[in-house]
Amino acid sequence: MIKEFENVTTGVISLINEWQPVLEALPEEVISLRKNHQNRSIKQVLGHMIDSASNNTHRMVHFHYQDNPVIFPDYANLGNNDRWINIQNYQDEDRDVIIQLWKYSNIHLMHVIENVDHDKLDNEWINAIGLKVSLRNMITDYLRHFKLHISEINELINSR
Repeated sequence: MIKEFENVTTGVISLINEWQPVLEALPEEVISLRKNHQNRSIKQVLGHMIDSASNNTHRMVHFHYQDNPVIFPDYANLGNNDRWINIQNYQDEDRDVIIQLWKYSNIHLMHVIENVDHDKLDNEWINAIGLKVSLRNMITDYLRHFKLHISEINELINSR
């Protein structure tokens, strides 16, 4: 494991362990009906986090064998992340399934991060808006991204 990313992996795992029981205890009207400024319910925010873990897992694998810069679709920019949420219909998915997918897709991503090849960390991916993102920066930023969405969930729980 690369020590540089230990704070990311332990941070995400810690948040999963903290938030899983909170999510499982939420009343249906809180997890399904309250909407944030993006018109997303908690189930939809969790769905986005599942998609993020899945896309990042695939992107990180591609960093290991594709030419640099990596060619990989950008689901998060240009409104595609909302399409993913709608196409998969997280809103009507069983809440327990979503919570487990959220948990295990992110645990698996942490496993992938723990096993990245140090020699690939400076490889880059060019996103849909033309920004170059290195594997190192993608990994380093994941905890911030995860916390951002946990914060959105927390706001929805505490809203009336």
